[in-house]
Amino acid sequence: MAVPRIAEPDFKERVEQSFARQAAMKLIGAQLTRCEPGVVEVELPFRADLTQQHGFLHAGIVSTALDAVCAYSALTMMPADAAVLTIEFKVNLLAPGKGDHFLFRGNVTKQGRTIMVSDGQAFAVGETEVKLVATMTATLMVVKDREDLQD
Repeated sequence: MAVPRIAEPDFKERVEQSFARQAAMKLIGAQLTRCEPGVVEVELPFRADLTQQHGFLHAGIVSTALDAVCAYSALTMMPADAAVLTIEFKVNLLAPGKGDHFLFRGNVTKQGRTIMVSDGQAFAVGETEVKLVATMTATLMVVKDREDLQD
């Protein structure tokens, strides 16, 4: 059985810097709120301009935020000279995205030298309840020796 890699000492700084360069996360107003080895969380306030026709958070926004937390959770466990790219994901939409704000959590499920798998959960947070609204399983590629990619 392979021994899991330990996070590089600067993993948090690398994730924070990369997240800060994500124009999509800025566009939707997402904030990185937790970054630990193998776990990343992002929070997003409710905004009417991010909803679909029924007033629920749009599935595209949910998928975008889940993709980010899955990728960044994987990046926390990658070597310092690696970049991360999503190569596949599956989303399950479980309930309407209705809440005051949303919490997205990504966790590394399988750590590998070239491929990693992360699972994500999206929660709608209201005044009185927290509800799981979506899940994602993502496959991520550990990318090395590409000058055009920087994380």
